[in-house]
Amino acid sequence: MPTVRVRRTVRASVDQVFDLLTDHANYKRFRFVRDSELVREGQAERNGVGALRRVLIGPIRFEEEITTFERPVRMDYLIRDINAPLEHEGGTVALEATGEGTEVLWSSTFRVPMRLIGGVAGSAAAPLVRVGFASILKDVAARLEE
Repeated sequence: MPTVRVRRTVRASVDQVFDLLTDHANYKRFRFVRDSELVREGQAERNGVGALRRVLIGPIRFEEEITTFERPVRMDYLIRDINAPLEHEGGTVALEATGEGTEVLWSSTFRVPMRLIGGVAGSAAAPLVRVGFASILKDVAARLEE
């Protein structure tokens, strides 16, 4: 199963970065995201555990459920529904305050359940996922480092 990891330091506080990355209803402000909405609010916090968000990226539509929400250092999620052949093991956005701002490590593990070519398809998809994560983190940095 491929695991995609993207790391970036954002010159902003961990609280600011966490708030921007967990504001699910507004993911559409990021490049490549056509639309996003918060389908169901979380249990203790609007974007916290139990929240369900729907995201459209190109022709791909998926719904993710927030499974861990530790303000302001970690959010885990699991894709529950997607209109593509993909099985998601889970994703994590982990943040750590540093002397330079906030270090973000975004990781996601998935597989493409297609006989014979699933491994190749997963390996081919990984760079696209990596570009998507890096693009969102670049947009977060641009917004917060102004």
